[in-house]
Amino acid sequence: MKKLILLSDIWGIEKSNWMFQYTSILEQYFEIHYYDCRELACIPEAELSEENIHSQFVNGGIDTAVKKLLEIEHEASVVVGFSIGGCIGWKACLSGLKVQHLFAISSTRLRYETEKPFAKIELFYGEKDCYKPDASWFQQMQIKEEVCENEEHELYQKKEVVEYFCKKIIEKIYNQNH
Repeated sequence: MKKLILLSDIWGIEKSNWMFQYTSILEQYFEIHYYDCRELACIPEAELSEENIHSQFVNGGIDTAVKKLLEIEHEASVVVGFSIGGCIGWKACLSGLKVQHLFAISSTRLRYETEKPFAKIELFYGEKDCYKPDASWFQQMQIKEEVCENEEHELYQKKEVVEYFCKKIIEKIYNQNH
């Protein structure tokens, strides 16, 4: 089975019951390695506000998470990252994680990236996510913009969207002609 690395959003395992929807579908096709991004970033489990957690990721947590991930993983067929997890996956690829496909869902911090990893890249955003990269960023990075109509940042938590993304991932990996 091909290895698939799943990288959580900023909440990690604490608020990610939705993640089990992904694993229950994807584990039929992949050997799944799940990582709690808060844990990788060494952000305490104490009840923190979203702003505080975000600040800790931006002020060194992302780099810590990338370094820690690279100590554990060296290669995978697929990386799927949600929100901050997609940013961590992207930076890990740039820092040496050998990956064939990178899927990032609602990874708005990618708008600050200027270098693209060597992998097939699929990025998904909600149409109403005001922090998604703009069209010029996609053009500059030579990446197709995939926008889900009428959706917001946390679209990846909705059951119907989970099914759509899982189908998309499976098709892209096992039907290379898409």
